[in-house]
Amino acid sequence: MAATTLSVSSASISTSKTPCLPSSTTVAYFKPNTTSLSTSIVGKRIRLYRSSRTRPIGAKNASIGINCQASSSVLPSALLFDCDGVLVDTEKDGHRISFNETFQEKELGVTWDVDLYGELLKIGGGKERMTAYFNKVGWPEKAPKSEDERKTFIAGLHKRKTDLFMALIEKQLLPLRPGVAKLIDQALGNGVKVAVCSTSNEKAVSAIVSFLLGPQRAEQIKIFAGDVVPRKKPDPAIYILAANTLGVDPSSCVVVEDSAIGLAAAKSAGMKCIVTKSGYTAEEDFVNADAVFDCIGDPPEERFDLAFCGSLLEKQYVS
Repeated sequence: MAATTLSVSSASISTSKTPCLPSSTTVAYFKPNTTSLSTSIVGKRIRLYRSSRTRPIGAKNASIGINCQASSSVLPSALLFDCDGVLVDTEKDGHRISFNETFQEKELGVTWDVDLYGELLKIGGGKERMTAYFNKVGWPEKAPKSEDERKTFIAGLHKRKTDLFMALIEKQLLPLRPGVAKLIDQALGNGVKVAVCSTSNEKAVSAIVSFLLGPQRAEQIKIFAGDVVPRKKPDPAIYILAANTLGVDPSSCVVVEDSAIGLAAAKSAGMKCIVTKSGYTAEEDFVNADAVFDCIGDPPEERFDLAFCGSLLEKQYVS
């Protein structure tokens, strides 16, 4: 059985900023299966693990974090991606802006600032997010009074918000995060099924996949999004649906998420989960993740690749 291995050199650790995450604190940690070592840089805990075999897959001089090395004879049956924050860092300058433009158009007198929206992201789903917010602070005067009418009202707001967001995507004003296209190409090229599993509206997710990943990739990627399941993340329903639809065992799937609620959904579905932190989620608790990175990364600053994803399936990791 091949071993998961990691290496660290003093040259590979830096506190400089990186394009992968808009923060000066970027770390990676893994659950142990062999000898471990740990240290702390700029107040952030880093856990690094090593074994006796190495095969480099990362750059020698990544600007931040570590060089990840892995050798694996096993590949995932499916690689499942969250959308917002994983494929594209959409939340602050995408979805939030589109929500606010919708509120302004409808003259609701509501604005979600950056910090408030970060708190609202703890609620999965845009319609659910608006409903919870209005239930807490009070419904706008223009909102209907009955529960059924309010559901229709929220659905209308969300539809308009989605149209505005899609316009941003179609104009390609929000770029893919580093390494996303690379990892998807590796998976598709090796016969690994790829899907996107998101609480966001299906039209918005499809637009991201089509416009930013391109039609050739898009036609090979299955999308599970929006209200395709009755309960959204952190409920595992969307990941269980994806595994069943793709005809794969959940234990053979690797999920790439960026949030604590997404991580909870993936682990509850019995899947391995790699977290790539995004702007809003950098300080969340990812202790149950199988690995945590600031991003996927493109060479020469690659953080991990498909072989690393496969290596997570070869060992039984324990905390």
